[in-house]
Parts: sequence; C-alpha cells; structure tokens
Amino acid sequence: MPLTPEEPQIHESAQGPRAAASAGRPVPTPRPVPGPRTAATPRPGRPVPGPARPAPPAASGTRTDAPAENRSDQRGEPQIQLIPAPVDGALDAAEEAVDLLLETGRAPGDVLVLTTGEPHPWAAHELSFGEDAYWAQQDTREDVFFADAASAARAATRPVVVVAVNGGSDEAVASRLPEAMGRASALLIVCGDAQRVGAVLGAGV
Repeated sequence: MPLTPEEPQIHESAQGPRAAASAGRPVPTPRPVPGPRTAATPRPGRPVPGPARPAPPAASGTRTDAPAENRSDQRGEPQIQLIPAPVDGALDAAEEAVDLLLETGRAPGDVLVLTTGEPHPWAAHELSFGEDAYWAQQDTREDVFFADAASAARAATRPVVVVAVNGGSDEAVASRLPEAMGRASALLIVCGDAQRVGAVLGAGV
C-alpha cells in the first residue's frame, strides 16, 4: 500500500548504516551487483525478511524508521529528509532507505537513486552494456533506477529521489543536490553529512 501521510518523518537523529564507523574499520566486502527486484523481493545480500511488519501507529508523535511524505505541501515542492551518514556509509544508508520504502508499499518504479561519488554497482554494471540499453531501463519504470547525480538532468522525474552523498567536491554536491530535488515530485531523501547537506538545502532539513 502507498505510504500514508500519517507516517512520521525520519529525524536527523536517525543514523544510517555505518554512521558511527571509525577510520580504523576493515575494508567492507564488495556488494554484489543487484538485479531487478520488486517490492516483495529483498536486495541481494540481505536476509529474506520474515512476516510482514505491522503497520506503524498513526500517532504523529511516534517515531518510525520508514521515510514518510509530507502530509501537506501547498507549493508542490518535495519534502526533504536527511539521513546523516559519512561519505563511506552514504550508499549503504541510501540502500537502507530504499528497502524501507519498498517494505512500506512504495513501488520500485517510483524510486530514483542518485550518487554524487562512485556510481552504484548496478549502474556501473548496466552501463557496461551501453548507455542506450541503460537509459532504456529507466523508461520502463519497472524497478528502482540508479544513476550518477551528474546525470540528474537526464533522469526522469519520480515521486521519490534518494541521494547518496558518497563523494564529489563541495561545489559539485552544491550543484547536484538542487538538480536532484528537481527530479523528486513528492520526497527527496539525502544520505550524507548533515552540515554539508544543510549548507546546500537549508537548515530546514
């Protein structure tokens, strides 16, 4: 079922994966290249989920980890949510956000994931078959689509855009986040350093 307006928002205190990672941690095992998936299919490398989780309570004061859309946006601009994460944990945080969106009923074709640094493994893999075949998959809107934030202008608008601030200069990030926001019709989720993101999108995030 689609996300309901009653679901509370993610707060900045909600830490994405590896938010507390230290500089001395071991190098992570490379992620497998993900293939197409549906809302009921877990991302490769994730354990198969158990029984469906109960729907979150409707009380506005109750916190949930699922990204939620704004209940009233009179200007037609997307709601902005921040998931604090270090550069080397931003992509994992973005993938966790996507998993939560799918688990709570968001259709895979509603979600666009953009990276400001290294491309997502899926995007790198699909681009090896040529740009035409890669971008054609976006038009089918059958699955989550991953792209470089530098190509955001070429990406089609989707209800939800998730940005992983996993690299790039401050100038590049400052130019790409507004472009990413222009691709989101309902919700923009940014996974990255809170101060860096706030400086670009404003203290309201």
